[in-house]
Amino acid sequence: MIQFEQVEKKYPDGTYAVRKLDLTIEKGEFFVLIGPSGCGKTTTLKMINRLIPISGGTLRIDGRKISEFNIHELRWNIGYVLQQIALFPHMTIAENIAVVPEMRKWDRGKISRRVDELLQMVGLEPAVYRNRKPAELSGGQQQRIGVVRALAADPEIVLMDEPFSALDPISREKLQDDLLTLQRGIQKTIVFVTHDMKEAVKLGDRICLMKDGRIVQTGTPEHIMSRPANEFVESFVGLHRGGESRPVRDIIAAFPAGPAAGARIESSETVSKALRLLAESDALTVYEAGRPIGTITHRTIVQFLGSEVQS
Repeated sequence: MIQFEQVEKKYPDGTYAVRKLDLTIEKGEFFVLIGPSGCGKTTTLKMINRLIPISGGTLRIDGRKISEFNIHELRWNIGYVLQQIALFPHMTIAENIAVVPEMRKWDRGKISRRVDELLQMVGLEPAVYRNRKPAELSGGQQQRIGVVRALAADPEIVLMDEPFSALDPISREKLQDDLLTLQRGIQKTIVFVTHDMKEAVKLGDRICLMKDGRIVQTGTPEHIMSRPANEFVESFVGLHRGGESRPVRDIIAAFPAGPAAGARIESSETVSKALRLLAESDALTVYEAGRPIGTITHRTIVQFLGSEVQS
């Protein structure tokens, strides 16, 4: 879907923001770019819609070089969500959502139906919210509008640049959950920038950790959390090895799971042992005092370890 082939970004003063980037983001994937400040993650994101031009290499979307796209065609087909929500304050919520569809000359009926559909998608009743102004909404509600505005023209790709970082922890957690639910339904290709490893582990199908404009490690959250490539990765994710010595009952307490399934493990056994058993089983049923109390998977363990990650 999105291919970086030896892509670089070099500024006139000789500074490299991105060096020799080779990366493929698959169609329908939730792909997270993460790393310390100045690592090149936001530059990488912005090169996809040509907000920042590449200095070298080739960047393709569906096999076509981005330089071959009309700039308006390219950006109309890529949704973009910023940390600064940037809703137009003088326009209603419906008018804010309709901006790109109107530029694409959709008819009014189609636009109106799309606005209502998107508002319902994020739990905002159209009759209540479509005619309100942004100032009448909470920060979390405004960010929901920012997300659905990016989806308004039904783009294949959505770029999200630290969209939840300015929100309070409760609103942030809720919007993360909403985004995961939304993605299960719409299956867009999402490229998401964050500095928060907990957020990356929760949201990403794959995570790309960058440093000094280069990729350090790419993989699933499970892979990166359980097999960090080097000391930098382990330090950045803040992996608490001590967490692996805790009893698996702590996982059930933190992440209640579904009905009994898979191999059996006692609640007093360690997370480390559970990881070894999960090499041969998709799930483990946790037993305490002879009865099942829940199920854990590799993903659940990664979420548990990730909940201890230092942001």
